[in-house]
Amino acid sequence: MNQTPKKPKLLIVEDDPGLQSQLRWHFDQYDVIIAGDRENAIAAIRREEPQVVIQDLGLPPDEEGVEEGFKTIQDTLKLAPNTKIVVVTGYHDYNNALRAVALGAYDFYQKPVNTDTLDLIVQRAHQMAALEEENRRLQTTAQSPLSGIIASDTNMLAVCRTVEKVSPVDVTCLVLGESGTGKEVIAKAIHNLSPRANKRFVAINCAAVPENLMESELFGYEKGAFTGATKRTIGKVEVANGGTLFLDEIGDMPLTLQAKLLRFLQERTIERLGGRDEIVVDVRVVCATNKNLTEMVAEKTFREDLYYRISEIVVELPPLRDRVGDKILLARHILSKYCDAQNRKIKGFTAEAATAIESYEWPGNVRELENKIKRAVIMADEKNITVEDLALPHQEDLSINLRQVRQEAEKTAIIKAINLTGGQISSAAKYLGVTRPTLYDLIKKYEININDQ
Repeated sequence: MNQTPKKPKLLIVEDDPGLQSQLRWHFDQYDVIIAGDRENAIAAIRREEPQVVIQDLGLPPDEEGVEEGFKTIQDTLKLAPNTKIVVVTGYHDYNNALRAVALGAYDFYQKPVNTDTLDLIVQRAHQMAALEEENRRLQTTAQSPLSGIIASDTNMLAVCRTVEKVSPVDVTCLVLGESGTGKEVIAKAIHNLSPRANKRFVAINCAAVPENLMESELFGYEKGAFTGATKRTIGKVEVANGGTLFLDEIGDMPLTLQAKLLRFLQERTIERLGGRDEIVVDVRVVCATNKNLTEMVAEKTFREDLYYRISEIVVELPPLRDRVGDKILLARHILSKYCDAQNRKIKGFTAEAATAIESYEWPGNVRELENKIKRAVIMADEKNITVEDLALPHQEDLSINLRQVRQEAEKTAIIKAINLTGGQISSAAKYLGVTRPTLYDLIKKYEININDQ
């Protein structure tokens, strides 16, 4: 038996009972919720989560009521930033309508109400809300070409293309990046895209194993090799035979062991501690570190020959602060993951929280972002994550004014051209591809002092 499709929700914030009835009757194709004041409107936003709101700006129609209307818009968008608010104003109330749109309202309509016109505006608002919801869903699930890696940043996508190219080839890879950038994720991607994908991926953190145990951890040992060696134990290298060995934090490997690792990489054979037999192993090696190995080579704290052996292919991961557009993309993906894991029905982030995520430097990179969002999912009381839930500092709105960006870029280009030509305006104009009078106009516009350049 076919179920009747659910009607889209429409909240009407109106204090006139007659207009309430008229709008409820007209919008019978929607699940209409009525609120007569700000308090009930905000309660309905929390309870019903409508995609579209029709709001009378005056609650009631006087100057204080108009301010109450603006407050309702602000509170609504704080709770549900993706809500489409259609503001209904008086016939001569154009300035307040513009102010409402500046605060985040989707559109406005002036009284007297023509329900057919208002119906068209509301229908368009629902369509826009649905398109944006689909876009957010696609962004959340959008991934780079590599499974498990969420990215849209140009540099990060270049990393993904490099991984795709080198994965099928049996070369040793070195993954560089700050702590928390996802070096092990890249190592697993290299393994999963290689012919060894059906074999084991074995990871060892060189910084976490005590120096006196590292050799036995890597190469294993025979019974009686040392006190407490009561049986033969296979090392990580042998366990990874046929698959991939991931040496994380290789910059912390002791110098005494680096020579043995180099011999293994050259000969592809090992000897267990206390053993005499050479054991042939077929393993691909991927290394990673957050240290500057070239500096360590210069300081004689890392073997130069080992460095060149492990860096046949180098993959450098950009820090999260430099990944344009990836912060909020990753945040939405991580939020969805933890909401599913903890069975929380959280829709997204408030506008302030999204701004804070984009503005924050994230010194701990993706690991820090994941920890913050995991905490927020636990702490959140509303349907959207707030700045307080994330425990991030409040940030000013991000400057994404396209005109301002263009002007700054234009001014910078003019100054560079003038400097390159030693202040010769005609030559600078040729560099910039404009006429001499046009360049003079631009210099005047941006108040550039030629003598100072």
